[in-house]
Amino acid sequence: NQPFPWRHAQRTSPFSVTSFSFSSPPLRKLPPTSLYITLFSVILSPSSSPSPLPTNLSPPPDLTTTMSREQELLAADIVDRGVVEGSQAFSVRVRRRLPDFLGSVNLKYVRLGYTYLLSHGVYFLAAPVLLAVFGVHVGRLTWQDFFPECHAVDALFIVGLLGLMLYIYFDLAPRSVYLVDFACFRPPNELKISKAEFIRLAKQSGNFTDASIEFQHRGLKNSGLGDSTYMPRSVFRPAPHKITLRDGREEAAMVMFGAVDDLLAATQIRPKDINILVVNCGVLNTTPSLASMVINHYKLKHNINSFNLGGMGCAAGIVAVDLARDLLTAYPCSHALVVSMEAVSYTWYSGNRTDMLLPNCFFRMGAAAMLLSSCRIDRWRSKYELKQLVRTHKGMDERSFKSIRVREDAEGKKGISVSKDVIEVGGHALKANITTLGPLVLPVSEQFHFFTNLLFRKKETKPYIPDYKLAFEHVCILATSKKVLDELQSHLELTEEYMEASRKTLERFGNTSSSSVWYELAYLEANSRVKRGDRIWQIAFGSGFKCNSVVWKALRNVRKPRVSPWVEEPN
Repeated sequence: NQPFPWRHAQRTSPFSVTSFSFSSPPLRKLPPTSLYITLFSVILSPSSSPSPLPTNLSPPPDLTTTMSREQELLAADIVDRGVVEGSQAFSVRVRRRLPDFLGSVNLKYVRLGYTYLLSHGVYFLAAPVLLAVFGVHVGRLTWQDFFPECHAVDALFIVGLLGLMLYIYFDLAPRSVYLVDFACFRPPNELKISKAEFIRLAKQSGNFTDASIEFQHRGLKNSGLGDSTYMPRSVFRPAPHKITLRDGREEAAMVMFGAVDDLLAATQIRPKDINILVVNCGVLNTTPSLASMVINHYKLKHNINSFNLGGMGCAAGIVAVDLARDLLTAYPCSHALVVSMEAVSYTWYSGNRTDMLLPNCFFRMGAAAMLLSSCRIDRWRSKYELKQLVRTHKGMDERSFKSIRVREDAEGKKGISVSKDVIEVGGHALKANITTLGPLVLPVSEQFHFFTNLLFRKKETKPYIPDYKLAFEHVCILATSKKVLDELQSHLELTEEYMEASRKTLERFGNTSSSSVWYELAYLEANSRVKRGDRIWQIAFGSGFKCNSVVWKALRNVRKPRVSPWVEEPN
């Protein structure tokens, strides 16, 4: 409990220190994830200037070495709760930051990306060969060669043979998957909740201690959420009331059917024309399934291929699109309905563990429905074409596997636990994902620059990292929290224009889980940002730990839709 002798300190506010060094007895071991240093008997008066500090002190060698090794992953926070409570003590917390995942390259993910690129290489290689053969012989052909005198039977045989060849070619060629349209659900206005109302209702429920209320208040303050997000009021009912399965099913029915109703109205497709159904929800999994609820409500046909994905977190929306794409490839000329949602009432935690309280501050109501098609005739009316989809799963790592999970506290209250390592493991998953995605989307010039730098660079220099902004016109990053978006913007070197859709979605709707990236795309459409040929990168993170990316290409200039979650209805 002795005060540390300071060598250097800078003050940016009456009770904050941004940089420091100190001498102390040698430390045997520094914790790998976080370091807490509590400073006692240090009084910083707002009115007085800082006292002279000793200059002949230096940190121990072992501490200097360890701190330099952790420099890239640790960041300091000033925790001033002691000052607020009237104490003369404050603490400095050193926590892990998002890893510098653009500072190095893992070649196995680069190789994986080129494996995906060349999976259909036969079609790219066959076309130049056929053109070369045709070019050699076309100069020798005459008019009589094109229209020789032949019998009707011969002509019919030739026409039939050509038709068969064309059929085989188009049947074997990879089919494009089109996004005909999508819709996002906007809950009714009576479910709007401000941050102040959230805290007031949480206090009235009697489920939380004062410390838990204060923790949620700080979380909301720094979350990036606005005062117009949506939340079911059932979560604030006082004890002994518990969230029931009925509460979750009622919320699921509201958001799912609301999104699907808007989609069917926009596309004018009949329910009996839907061949494939994929529904994903992270926490709420019932019997009958959510997919069965959709089938029952819309009376879908009896031989529909239906799937219900659960427990896959916020990244499940892109997983559902990937599954629908595979099914559309297996069943040509089909339509797939994909529904992404989360039941906020079922993720609510009414206990007092801080690692389980954080999701209360971010998760909000929402759902999205998408209509995909593999029919070539649907290209003319579709908005987007699916170009690339890359999925990364880091579940083999124990820290990644346990970073986000549903668990019970000591009192048996269920909630989502978020570990302190989640940002770090998320950074590693993102690094692997974008390294694999790079060869599929980056311009040839960027890839050439990358490989020449990789082959001829000096060992002491970092490899050249391609500019991913050259591959996309729009980026939709899962709106998890303001802190995560800030870190990703910094490491990916994205401009505010690229981040606008994610930040606006977080502010207006909060974290709607797997449907969040669709609210962001709806924002771009509502502001007439999407033009013909634009490439949109949707990237989502989820428990496991997963990082998934999907790239869409706009087939036309997308006009502002008449029905959109971003278009306010007149009162």
